Amino acid sequence: SDVLALPIFKQEDSSLPQENETKHPPFQYVMCAATSPAVKLYDETLTYLNQGQSYEIRMLDNRKAGDIPEINGKLVKSIIRVVFHDRRLQYTEHQQLEGWKWNRPGDRLLDLDIPMSVGVIDIKTNPSQLNAVEFLWDPTKCTSAFIQVHCISTEFTPRKHGGEKGVPFRIQVDTFKQTENGEYTDHLHSASCQIKVFKPKGADRKQKTDREKMEKRTAHEKEKYQPSYDTTVLTEMRLEPIIEDAVEHEQKKSSKRTLPADYGDSLAKRGSCSPWPDTPTTFVNNSPTPAPAFTSAQHNTYSVPDSNSSSPNHQGDGTSQGSGDQLHPSATIQETQQWLLKNRFSTYTRLFSNFSGADLLKLTREDLVQICGPADGIRLYNALKSRSVRPRLTIYVCQEPLRSIQLERQDAGNGDSSNGAIYVYHAIYLEEMAASEVTRKLALAFNIPLHQINQVYRQGPTGIHILVSDQMVQNFQDESCFLFTTIKAENGEGFHIILK
Repeated sequence: SDVLALPIFKQEDSSLPQENETKHPPFQYVMCAATSPAVKLYDETLTYLNQGQSYEIRMLDNRKAGDIPEINGKLVKSIIRVVFHDRRLQYTEHQQLEGWKWNRPGDRLLDLDIPMSVGVIDIKTNPSQLNAVEFLWDPTKCTSAFIQVHCISTEFTPRKHGGEKGVPFRIQVDTFKQTENGEYTDHLHSASCQIKVFKPKGADRKQKTDREKMEKRTAHEKEKYQPSYDTTVLTEMRLEPIIEDAVEHEQKKSSKRTLPADYGDSLAKRGSCSPWPDTPTTFVNNSPTPAPAFTSAQHNTYSVPDSNSSSPNHQGDGTSQGSGDQLHPSATIQETQQWLLKNRFSTYTRLFSNFSGADLLKLTREDLVQICGPADGIRLYNALKSRSVRPRLTIYVCQEPLRSIQLERQDAGNGDSSNGAIYVYHAIYLEEMAASEVTRKLALAFNIPLHQINQVYRQGPTGIHILVSDQMVQNFQDESCFLFTTIKAENGEGFHIILK
């Protein structure tokens, strides 16, 4: 009988992994930042980040064959947020973040480093939710989102004697699929990890300190701590604790009424993510609500193409200043915001939210570099000064009058005429030192169909015709003057231009 029982136990035992395998997460998020070595063996990992530094979060498709087939060939939406880890701060999160916003006007708690990110598209940030960014991505392609956390852990610690311990945050990623009505509200997966944010270089020093402390411990003590890993894997979030807390909270609020029996199930359908605010001014609270679709007209929209693209494609909100590309000192705050959007400075619209055109134009090059960094600061300075690309070569060209017709200057005031004939020249600005550029600019300046110009010659000694080549153009003296005439081509199709 014992022998007969063995296969039964084997079958039961083999069925356990299969049951667990069905619960594997569809996605995995890996942050490229090392975990702390000073964490107990069975505690959650802790990762130290530097304020404002870009950290990569790799978005990985972890599905097995046949899992969630409805998203095959489609995009999914992920929302990355930085939230409080401590339950005490979660209850007062709105007040905490409002205080931070007051002390750091124009800043965000969380930003996405768009130039470094790969495979994320339709990036959106809501001005009323400074701790979140959202984007679409294709699970079948390599996708990396580079995040920047701007809040420091000690900013939310009560100030007493100095040297207070900073509070931990959480980096949370929630992923949704598209519903039948086209909105990304159907929850698929959530994961998070615990972090602490330090001033620049502070995370490196803290990591080094933890490592040195662990090296001083005995081998037996080290066994109680988990090793430090080069990357941080975000842990899948469970629905049960969130639902139980929410049901208990609602029961306390509504002791005089009975909640429906399916209240917990309805919460589960909303997803395991931390709650989203009901009003634009409320941040994450402790009462789960569906994730918003960021449909406010005030949000900023960006688009970052796949890795084979050379630069991000910015999409504004469809508005333009209407007064040309140059920002005028008389521009209002709204017109200044529109100018920033139009000229691909959406990242700084919040920072300059109260700047008029005159305010922005008063900033020096050094000011802008300090505010926006070297790359964007110089670009913004050049855009404000309307600096165009300086031509590499300037030449002046005049079409030789036919039949010796000459233009005469006339004095419209007294009707007297001058017998001094003048020639009217056109300035040709060459961005490229090439013969094809000369041909193209001549066609534009004198309204000549480009396809009808066969060759461009320069008249040399004894009247010979020399073909204008790239090397000849490169040897033109700046601000040279030319008369040109046209002659019909030998085959009767088109004509040649002769520079004299």
